[in-house]
Amino acid sequence: MTHPSPIATGFDVEQIRKEFPVLDQQVNGRQLVYLDNAATSQKPWVVINALLDYYKGYNANIHRGIHTLAEKATKAYEATRHTAQRFINARSEQEIIFTSGVTGGLNLIASSYGRAFLKAGDEVIISAVEHHSNIVPWQIVCEEKKAVLKVIPVSDEGVLDIDAYRALLTDKTKIVSVNHASNSLGTINPIREIITAAHSFGAVTVIDGAQAASHLNIDVQDLDCDFYCISAHKMYGPTGTGILYGKQELLEKMPPYQGGGEMIKSVTFEKTTYNDLPYKFEAGTPNIADVVAFKYAMDFIQSIGKETIAAHEHSLLVYGTEKLSKIKGIRLIGTAPEKVGVLSFVVDGIHHFDIGQMLDARGIAVRTGHHCTQPLMDQYCIEGTVRASFAVYNTKAEVDQLAEGMERLISFMK
Repeated sequence: MTHPSPIATGFDVEQIRKEFPVLDQQVNGRQLVYLDNAATSQKPWVVINALLDYYKGYNANIHRGIHTLAEKATKAYEATRHTAQRFINARSEQEIIFTSGVTGGLNLIASSYGRAFLKAGDEVIISAVEHHSNIVPWQIVCEEKKAVLKVIPVSDEGVLDIDAYRALLTDKTKIVSVNHASNSLGTINPIREIITAAHSFGAVTVIDGAQAASHLNIDVQDLDCDFYCISAHKMYGPTGTGILYGKQELLEKMPPYQGGGEMIKSVTFEKTTYNDLPYKFEAGTPNIADVVAFKYAMDFIQSIGKETIAAHEHSLLVYGTEKLSKIKGIRLIGTAPEKVGVLSFVVDGIHHFDIGQMLDARGIAVRTGHHCTQPLMDQYCIEGTVRASFAVYNTKAEVDQLAEGMERLISFMK
């Protein structure tokens, strides 16, 4: 497993928990234990208040208005772009495109870049640990363009076979699209190595950062990735928004993904000219309130520090792995040496859905199912797993409650 720096002096998880109002409730008569953070993380007061402030104080459409509310909303909206640029160290704010999230970003890349530049016989490489949102868009465009989709194999431990990946690369490889960290196993993939190898063949690289953005330091210039996608709701921000980073020279070559207002310079019935970056890819009225609030989620993460968050979550991962490994009947799925805070497991003879329901009866929220990674589940010959995933506000006491709940239900069911 990864070994981040020790938790910073002064880190107080109980104080942090007070920033998340949803945690202060009972579910089925028990204190809520929220361990479904890989699906969506909870929101701190600073994000919630940002949403309230926008709707109460300056709700207006952006960019096109000259009145006071419109100007205030535009300034707040663009402040998030500036924060996002610094958060991932993009060269320019023009390289930050607001999307509905990682799924939206990946579809934009596949539909715009893929359709424009892939041709028959070209090859696209993804991995066996991808979310459906990084599989299906490439299947669609490969089928349409008669390109070939290749898959990097994964070991039983959940580690990508990099030697096999290198063997897949050819002069026909045009796009390599992989996740930074697996949503179903927690595996942190060696994306720097993947990117460098892809570039040696002239391929463009796409990184799904949904599970990495709140846990790992991201420097897109240092990584030299061509595209990187992030979802706000996985990093203490609102649902329905995210960012697509793309190198400016690539974004400028790509055709618009959608047509409408904002993405144009001029329209006549004979000819339309498109707007400059980043607005070329931001057609229509955007999700203004959630983009505005997204800034405060990134600020929240930076105020604690990525290394501090990673160290805390790693301590929970190590502790949870040890606790669950000692329970007879539990089989961990995904034991890569480098992981984010995700624990996936099965209990032979007990359906994962039943486990989820019984844990919920004890106030413990986990995710069950295939986690939108059906091909990966097929490799393990299972329908799905129980997934517990950690965030900055989780505690070892909550891990104890998960372990105790599992011990009791296994004893009851078996």
